[in-house]
Formats: sequence, structure tokens, C-alpha cells
Amino acid sequence: MIKAIVAGAAGRMGKRIISMIHRNPEIELGGAFEIPDHSDVNADAGQVAGIGESGIRIAGSLKDVIDKGEVLIDFTSPGATLENIQSAVPKGLAMVIGTTGITGDILKEVETLAAKINCVLAPNMSVGVNVMFKIAKDMAGILGNDYDMEILETHHRLKKDAPSGTAMRLAGILAGAVDRDLEKVGVYERKGMIGQRTDDEIGIQTWRAGDITGEHTVMFGGIGERLELTHRAHNRDNFAKGAVRAALWVVRQPVGLYDMQDVLGLK
Repeated sequence: MIKAIVAGAAGRMGKRIISMIHRNPEIELGGAFEIPDHSDVNADAGQVAGIGESGIRIAGSLKDVIDKGEVLIDFTSPGATLENIQSAVPKGLAMVIGTTGITGDILKEVETLAAKINCVLAPNMSVGVNVMFKIAKDMAGILGNDYDMEILETHHRLKKDAPSGTAMRLAGILAGAVDRDLEKVGVYERKGMIGQRTDDEIGIQTWRAGDITGEHTVMFGGIGERLELTHRAHNRDNFAKGAVRAALWVVRQPVGLYDMQDVLGLK
């Protein structure tokens, strides 16, 4: 039986991950934690997640529970994830990181540290989205420069980062498939007299509204036709189920940095 530690245990994703762990006979909750001043610290993690008494109290830091499991599942914030992996590496604790918005120097440091343990790092743990990644790459490679490529991502009004990590991953996949540098061709805003669209640009646009869990569409626009590839998440359970699947997989792998494409055998 694999024991997992859940970071951000009282958050929207943390609670769903705990619920998915509860449903899976191959894994159990070994520990859970939140930021020290969170109102749910010392509360029962199962009760907070809505699954009943679990016997696991939510701690106020990772150090309080770091020896309680073999894998840490982290859907928190870039800064918190960096702190958590800095603690995990000396212990050899495996990690599954689904935190979005990790970029720049923080991303580089997280990737460097992740290579020292068993770690799955992915902007989206959904099985469907990861199939979308593969299909989008194939479509871009086939259609090539004859089709304009645009990405639209839509999320709930509380989401803090934009564009989403999934949209940025899609943009990187499209750019790589047609040998373009996303840093040079990515277009994130259009307003005013901008002139006609260039052949090389890849548009990444963002909508925020209500309680939308997450939607991503890739459009390939040609002359006389267009193709659209869309994924819609109806709730957070698909991300949580993917994270649990990744946790069960990664603890059996050699030390190294992996993503969900590895977990699902899509490479």
C-alpha cells in the first residue's frame, strides 16, 4: 500500500485529491498539511474533504508530516512548491507536482531539484488533456505553416495565473511542431490597429468567468476551413484522479523527472 502526503489539503484541489485517494484501494492518505495559519490546521483531513473521519490531522507544515508517506502530491503555488521540493529532495520523497503558473527561475530550480528524486511535473494531470497534447502535436506537424494556430483557454474567476499552464504547454507543443520560438511568436493580447496577422504568430487568449473548471481549444485556421480540438473539464475530479494515478506510477520508477505523457505511455 502506497502512502501519500497531500499539500494544500484544505484547498479546492487538495480536498478532491484526498477524496480520490480514499476511493482507490492501492493508496492511502499518510499525511496532509496546509499553511501554518490556515483555519483548518489540526482539523481531520477527511472531514474537511467531505469523506468522513480519516484519522489524519492537517498539519501546519510539510516538516510535520514528511516521514508519513512515500510520495507528496502538490497542487499549491509556485513559491510553496519550490519550498516543498527543497524539503523533499534530502528525504528522497517522491513528488507529483500539478501546480500551475511555475515559470522562469522558479521553474528552472524546480526542474533541477525534481531530477534528483522520482517526480512527475505536469501542468495538467487530466488523462484527456494529455491525449490532447499528443493529438495537437500531430495535427500541427501535419498541417504545418499553411494553417494559423490559436489557443483559447477559459477558467473560473478565481484563477490567479494567465494564460493557464495547460495553454502554455499547448503553445509550446505547437511551436515545437513547426520549429518556431514561442518567445518570439506568442501573441497574448490584441487591441487597436495591430495590422494583419503574421504567418508565424501563435495566439494564446484568456477568458475568466464564473465557476468554469477549465476549457481549452486549439484552432487550426486554413483558407476555406478550420479544425478545432477542444477539451472541457466538468469538475476537478479528472485532475485529482490523474494525480493519484501519477503517484502510484512514479514511486515505482527510477530517479528522474517525468511528465504525464510518461505516466500514460504516450511518448
